[in-house]
Amino acid sequence: MRRPAQRPTLFLSIVFWIFCHVSGTRGALPTSQKCDEALASPLPHTAFTSSSVFSSGYAPGYAKLNRRGGAGGWSPLDSDHYQWLQVDLGSRKQVSAIATQGRYSSSDWTTQYRLLYSDTGRNWKPYNQDGNIWAFSGNSNSESAVRHDLQQGVVARFLRLIPLAWSEEGRIGLRIEVYGCSYWADVINFDGQGVISYRFKVKKMKIIKDVIALRFKTSESEGVILHGEGQQGDYITLELRKAKLLLQINLGSNQYGSILGHTSVTTGSLLDDNHWHSVMIERYRRNVNFTLNGHTQHFRTNGEFDHLDLDYELSFGGMPYSGKPVGGGKKNFKGCMESINYNGDNITDLARRKKLDTSSFRNLSFTCVEAHTFPVFFNTTSFLQLPGRANHDTASVSFQFRTWNPDGLLLFSNLDDGTLEVSLDDGRITVHINVSKAGRNYLVDLLSGSGLNDGQWHALRLVAKESFAMLTVDGDEMSAVRSTSPLSITTGGTYHLGGYFLQTPFPPSKRSFQGCMQAILVDDQPADLHAVEKGTVGAFENVSLDMCAIIDRCMPNHCEHGGRCKQTWDSFSCTCDGTGYSGATCYTSIFEPSCEAYKHLGRSSDTYWIDPDGSGPLGPFKVNCNMTEDKVWMMVMNNLPPKTLITGSSREKRTVLQVNYSASMDQVTAITTSAEHCEQQIAYSCRMSRLLNTPDGTPYTWWVGRGSEKHFYWGGSGPGIQKCACGIERNCTDPKYDCNCDADAKQWREDSGLLTYKEHLPVSQVAVGDTNRLGSEAKLTVGPLRCYGDNNYWNAASFTTPSSYLHFPTFQGETSADISFYFKTSAPYGVFLENLGNTDFIRLELKSPKVVSFSFDVGNGPVELTVHSATPLNDDQWHRVMAERNIKEAVLQLDQTHRTSHLAPAQGHTRLELFSQLYVGKPASLTCQDSAAGGQRGFLGCIRALRMNGVTLDLEERAKVTPGVKPGCQGHCTSFGMYCRNGGKCVERYNGYLCDCTTTAFNGPFCTADVGGFFEAGTMVKYNFMPEPVPGASKDSKALPQQLMQNEVNLTKEEVAFSFSTSSAPAILMYVSSKAQDYLAVVLRHNGSLQVRYNLGGLKEPFAIDVDQRNLANGQPHSINMSRHNRIPDFPLCIYTSLLVSVFVGSLFVVKTGHIDPVLIERHNTPGFVGCLSRVQFNGVAPLKSALRKAAQSQGKLVESNCGASPLTIPTMSAATDPWHLDAKSPSNEERVIPDGVNRDSAIIGGIIAVVIFTILCTLAFLIRYMFRHKGTYHTNEAKGSGESATEPADTAIIGTDNPETIDESKKEWFI
Repeated sequence: MRRPAQRPTLFLSIVFWIFCHVSGTRGALPTSQKCDEALASPLPHTAFTSSSVFSSGYAPGYAKLNRRGGAGGWSPLDSDHYQWLQVDLGSRKQVSAIATQGRYSSSDWTTQYRLLYSDTGRNWKPYNQDGNIWAFSGNSNSESAVRHDLQQGVVARFLRLIPLAWSEEGRIGLRIEVYGCSYWADVINFDGQGVISYRFKVKKMKIIKDVIALRFKTSESEGVILHGEGQQGDYITLELRKAKLLLQINLGSNQYGSILGHTSVTTGSLLDDNHWHSVMIERYRRNVNFTLNGHTQHFRTNGEFDHLDLDYELSFGGMPYSGKPVGGGKKNFKGCMESINYNGDNITDLARRKKLDTSSFRNLSFTCVEAHTFPVFFNTTSFLQLPGRANHDTASVSFQFRTWNPDGLLLFSNLDDGTLEVSLDDGRITVHINVSKAGRNYLVDLLSGSGLNDGQWHALRLVAKESFAMLTVDGDEMSAVRSTSPLSITTGGTYHLGGYFLQTPFPPSKRSFQGCMQAILVDDQPADLHAVEKGTVGAFENVSLDMCAIIDRCMPNHCEHGGRCKQTWDSFSCTCDGTGYSGATCYTSIFEPSCEAYKHLGRSSDTYWIDPDGSGPLGPFKVNCNMTEDKVWMMVMNNLPPKTLITGSSREKRTVLQVNYSASMDQVTAITTSAEHCEQQIAYSCRMSRLLNTPDGTPYTWWVGRGSEKHFYWGGSGPGIQKCACGIERNCTDPKYDCNCDADAKQWREDSGLLTYKEHLPVSQVAVGDTNRLGSEAKLTVGPLRCYGDNNYWNAASFTTPSSYLHFPTFQGETSADISFYFKTSAPYGVFLENLGNTDFIRLELKSPKVVSFSFDVGNGPVELTVHSATPLNDDQWHRVMAERNIKEAVLQLDQTHRTSHLAPAQGHTRLELFSQLYVGKPASLTCQDSAAGGQRGFLGCIRALRMNGVTLDLEERAKVTPGVKPGCQGHCTSFGMYCRNGGKCVERYNGYLCDCTTTAFNGPFCTADVGGFFEAGTMVKYNFMPEPVPGASKDSKALPQQLMQNEVNLTKEEVAFSFSTSSAPAILMYVSSKAQDYLAVVLRHNGSLQVRYNLGGLKEPFAIDVDQRNLANGQPHSINMSRHNRIPDFPLCIYTSLLVSVFVGSLFVVKTGHIDPVLIERHNTPGFVGCLSRVQFNGVAPLKSALRKAAQSQGKLVESNCGASPLTIPTMSAATDPWHLDAKSPSNEERVIPDGVNRDSAIIGGIIAVVIFTILCTLAFLIRYMFRHKGTYHTNEAKGSGESATEPADTAIIGTDNPETIDESKKEWFI
């Protein structure tokens, strides 16, 4: 699988060295000519054989491409799935392609076929591609030739074509051609005893680079292929273990001997299939490429050393007899090897010329001795019927089987008087024998083994006779299961293996089996499968004889990022639990790429998992996200304790402190690369310990950053400047030096500062070199890596015309591809991106205002996925699109809510092969003429954070040099403004948005953090709505502030909100004063109940509203929200009818001031409020927040705290006790607003009379105020001062005098 992301590879020098040595390997293909010769046409007729012939003119010898001999090609006697055409190439050839035609001038042709190959004409192997037994598409007529180049070339002597489908008008007809070239290689047959020893020219070898290549085939699942070791503990071993290839290598380690240097890597499976497999091991220092059958694993060995130290020799085929007892009883290899090459030496050729020690072989053979096996392949509709002994008192069967399925029918036989069933049940062998004889019923159940569906060969033997039954699995006689219950059977003479579909009174519990069997013995006689194939013995249905077509769908593992692969015979699945990824192949990350992304999901400061490269090779890791008002800081912690003490270091022997982080260096690099800014605090506390010495001298101490590069500057300085922060600022304690520590003082000094050059960060090591003198010591502190901003997340481009686009290199997504981005547009449709191949393509587009489409073609026809949105997508808001295609499925997702998927075809996705450039913003095929003609339109709008296979495309950089495309995109508040809460205003930024909390009583990135304080007795906050008049100030200087504060001084409307908690009462919580005697007060009375008092003048005493009769001075948090609106402008004193108060979760606060109602002071302000207040807001201003930010006056000790904003712990006010609860039967709640002291339970009539009298008084008061205008609300935007024009009312001039006993109407005060 290929990705744009970088992966570990060998250095260029070793790649060139490998090429020079491998190109001369015998058995490899010649590089000077193309392997494309016609191999079948020159062959004689006798080289072609077939399953049957329609007549002599249809003989297989006429099946040559473009030939017209005989009847013009081959046709079998019957057109069914049991026919085949076989070609003997005369010797092993390298086959690279195959072509087919129908029978000349006829209606006979083959539309689909399968290809098998073999070295011996037996033990066939089907051609596999993309993890499937491949079905080639054939012909649609009799004349045109269809050629297929093999994705992976095969080496074979015999080829067999199996027609799967053919012409509907005729029958099977076939002419073929095979393309390739000659192949030859030295072969050695290993008998399981002999070992080839390759002696080194010197006794000990220190090897820094290796290339080992060979091909092998075997029917054994265990065996050592090569081994070498050294006296220092180094070794290299390649062996088969459970039919998988295991490479173990150890280059040694400094710690704990060589234990930590051990590295073990496994690849492949089912390698005991007696077919050829190619292996190559390429090592340069600790970097290793391990390749099996074209699939390469890249890894790096453990330990610290680069050389492989071997003694004496390297052995092939087993462990050396003279070696140490490290083999642990390992078996030698039994099978064939060819083209063995070690660092340019052809081992097989040297052995043939007797240049190597082969004395351990009894009979060294240079031809491959074939194993005599005859496998049988079953599918869900198969069965194999074999004869056995009839009317016998003993049933005996044995065979080997392999499968991936946990369940299946292995054998079934109708006995003369019962049934015998052997099946696989949840990976275990179960035997059921049911016999009824002489009125007696015999039942025997046997159970043995576990996990037998692992794809390995397992042997089974069952013997059942009178009073005895025994089941043995894998030859383990010690674990054989025996039945001691009475048993008497009479065999029926027929056995069905792999399936049973006939009607019977007692059918088996399972009907079929998917897998392979071999070494079949029935009633102690080997099954003659050759006779079965010819039809002379037994019967079969849909069985493939002399072939085991088992496929390991988990090798190579298509489950990404550590996903666990599970498989059945037909498919595989991935378990992604605990990986941090999701999807059919664990390809898509479930985490966001940065803290910036989490903020824009509405998250607050916390610890989060992030995955900077999405589906790329880097795994997720934890970071701390600190979301402040204007920046989102991402912190990666390290393990170095603060002020780590360092002693005993010198220039000759520096103390190196390793700084390890909670993420790998590659993961941290991904953060710093995409971040807008990074910094790291570093501090060196010293006493007689010099730091950098001088700008031109050799530093005593340095630090190592990214890329293992040394740096000689310190915190507060920059690259290339060998100074500390004090040297840059010129304030070092000793002006002669550029660092405080360089003065070598006996007192403790410190040099600290921020390292801000992010290309050098993070600090990975610090080497300290001056703490070995008497009295010399130092302490080092390296802070966490801190970064803000995510350039990848905000990397955007604006497409301004339908023909504008950006182009990038061809997208490489052959087997796995994922694409994600954000878009915003007002256009109804447009293509987001497209990339083309010959016939393959991939495209994402907005097809209509509510439909997004993902379409592609990987060679098996176009596929389109669409998602439909409930609302239009051209709403000029950001929408997220995620598309993924893998070998299991294709997925399209929109905005985390709309998702659709499409399963891959049964034969599997082929590879996506593209060659054009990737076009972003328009179709790859769209021209200006097409656009003018009304063809597919380009995209109009913004695309952001375009990530493909884990790599973010730099849209902004490309947009800077592309006409019609602008870098960046504005208008983020339309999508993210909803996250600004509590009245916070969304402010546009180039990269994102900002919540402005200035006018709110909250802080934080989303204006959700309470701002509160703790009040002691006597603590007071005073907030002036207008500045104090300054003597001599100009008229203009007062006019501007007043114009800015009109909403704050409006007396016809108040919006009040705050939270409190206290345990003492009485207390004045809030007091708002105006000119003369007008005020608003919220108080706690002696019994802890809450009361709101209003005095707007014209009345003998203020109105009081009892909000809640409960005791709120209970230490619990409470929240107050209150609003007053003048609903009747002509009757301002009736404003109380619209006063609304609600009690929620929160806290209260205290008022203590002069010039207020003396009755209020006497009753409620002693000793004053003691408790917590938070989120204090009044008409768009936040007095408490202003005081804590030193923008308002405060008296006494005020400590910032959110203790008044705890969660609700008591129930809210019920409807029965809420005086402002609006009953459905009451159009208003005027009767609830009554003067203090009036009984709430008074009669309705009395209440009505009181309201009428009160209304009359209100009317009279209003008329008096209107006529005399001594006071009231001034609806003017002009300043009211004594310096105004003479045309102003007289009372305005009076209000503007400097009388200290009066308060300007436009200047109200808060006392808290």
